[in-house]
Amino acid sequence: MDIKIALMGLLVGFMVGLTGVGGASLLTPILVIIGINPKIAVATDLFYNSVTKLFGSIQHIRQKTINVKLVIYLAIGSIPSAIVAILLLQFYNPLAGHQDEIIKHSLGFVLVLVAIITLAKQFFEPLGKTKLQDKPIEEKRALTIAIGAVLGFIVGLTSIGSGSLFAIAMLYLYRLTAAELVGTDIVHAFFLVSAAGLLHAGLGNIDYMLALNLLVGSVPGVLLGSSLSAKMPAKPLRAIMATLILISGLKLI
Repeated sequence: MDIKIALMGLLVGFMVGLTGVGGASLLTPILVIIGINPKIAVATDLFYNSVTKLFGSIQHIRQKTINVKLVIYLAIGSIPSAIVAILLLQFYNPLAGHQDEIIKHSLGFVLVLVAIITLAKQFFEPLGKTKLQDKPIEEKRALTIAIGAVLGFIVGLTSIGSGSLFAIAMLYLYRLTAAELVGTDIVHAFFLVSAAGLLHAGLGNIDYMLALNLLVGSVPGVLLGSSLSAKMPAKPLRAIMATLILISGLKLI
């Protein structure tokens, strides 16, 4: 056991429980900044995310707060795209030779994007209903698969966005209740990060002891943060977290 890594997991889990800001947006850049190889950091975070999202998925499946068609259409695009991103970095020679730098800089750009989106959500309310939102999901199948493909590639490359970026797309493009939005997002993210994590496992990129230490800290951290979230002001905390993510992103670019 590594106490420092477990404490880092505790802190990240606490902040995720407290603010709802995505764990990968906090954890992956911290791992890279403290010296973990970028490829190992991304692979381990995908595995770690798979374990944590499993429990949330089970709960939402029990509650039936999932739009199954939306999960399927997003996954049709996102899972193959994430796999392509991982395989390109691993085996396509022009990219494989610069894999760590590509991951590091991609992390930076995606973190900046996630931070800007998170800050924008705090200060700008979503616009009213749109015609696109009111269309049946079947009519938006091609669009949904395309969104899955684009964002899935980003997740495969950086491990970031399986929750935050997909949640933004669902918020603005689909008519979902708050519970359906969260449930659909978590279940789709579970399938996406599990598929990407399994591929990384087959390639030998996951540091399981690192993941275990993070889980030992993050599980109680999430529980503690969630229990305090109702008593703390959400918007300022999320704005602070988004600012920290922005700084981390800029540091990695």
